[in-house]
Amino acid sequence: MEAVARFWLCVIRIRENMSISVIIPTLNEAENLAAVLEALAWRKGDGNEVIVVDGGSGDGTQEIAKKEGAQVLACVAAGRAMQMNRGTEAALGEILFFLHGDTLVPDGALDLIAELCSDAQVVGGGFLRQFDSDSRWLDWTCRLADWRSENWGVFLGDQGIFVRRAVFDQIGGFDENLSCCEDLRFSMQLRERGEVVALRPAVLSSARRFDKWGPLRTTLRDACLAARALVKR
Repeated sequence: MEAVARFWLCVIRIRENMSISVIIPTLNEAENLAAVLEALAWRKGDGNEVIVVDGGSGDGTQEIAKKEGAQVLACVAAGRAMQMNRGTEAALGEILFFLHGDTLVPDGALDLIAELCSDAQVVGGGFLRQFDSDSRWLDWTCRLADWRSENWGVFLGDQGIFVRRAVFDQIGGFDENLSCCEDLRFSMQLRERGEVVALRPAVLSSARRFDKWGPLRTTLRDACLAARALVKR
């Protein structure tokens, strides 16, 4: 009985030490942010924190974040790499979880991340992803992304990327010289540091960015940008 008690005490201590800082870069996310924060099932005092780093919203995004209890930081300019790095500077958690302001996490997401990171071999990872769209093309791209994440250990920002704070510091954060694909670059550096994990259930991300040019053209454009970023690596 004493051995069992010591085991569970060790588990509890591990979980208590695995505090998570959720960092959300935003720009005019008033329509989505409240639901995103609610899905995190985060409350003050649970050992975790949420930091919203705003790039100059004019739609009440900051007010919504404050109302929901998140810490709000104002960034001098909109740019995800810069915003996420600034959020990390203020973060207290041993695990950093970077989440887009229009992406809903599944139930128990933070507990799942903490549990996985109790394994010292795991340096980070991300979730599989679905879009809030009935497009067959986007469904196919998500299946392809699932294969990429599970087999190559590569994630994009709208999948939600988590990383140990010490590993983030080793990498040097997100590359602020990149105007796009900073998440891809960071993810590829992350997998070089140790084991990365693709988590299920999937996050649910907004498909709104496909509205302007359509799913096919937007996907091809993203692929070209990603290829260009890899060439510069």
